Amino acid sequence: MVSFEMDDRKKIGLGLTGFGVFFSFLGVLFFFDKGLLAMGNILFLSGVMLTIGLKSSLQFFMKPSNYKGTISFGVGFFFVVVGWPVLGMILEAYGFIVLFSGFWPTVSVFIQKIPVLGWVFQQPFVRWFFDRSRGKRVPV
Repeated sequence: MVSFEMDDRKKIGLGLTGFGVFFSFLGVLFFFDKGLLAMGNILFLSGVMLTIGLKSSLQFFMKPSNYKGTISFGVGFFFVVVGWPVLGMILEAYGFIVLFSGFWPTVSVFIQKIPVLGWVFQQPFVRWFFDRSRGKRVPV
């Protein structure tokens, strides 16, 4: 069994990331409230930067292969702040998918090890769906 310790910076970063997702969800739930969406974006980005570090975050967002996702996410954030939250969230969602799509193989391996949920994800069709992208390298 592998155990790892998390320092306080990473714990705070994960908390901020969670609050960012929560505030973004509330912003969408309350008919694209731009204040909640902007707060969610700020908390999410600051949480990611605290969790993986400032240097790693900058390297991740500034990689040439991630430019499309970074620009889309940034322009979407700008539109949310300016007052066009629906268009901003569409652009942010696209940027989020482009940026973090490389993490899905790692997430799928983790999900397959969860007791009840793992059984569903180990079924042949579902496993085939996740196995075809497993050879990719994690982007951080």
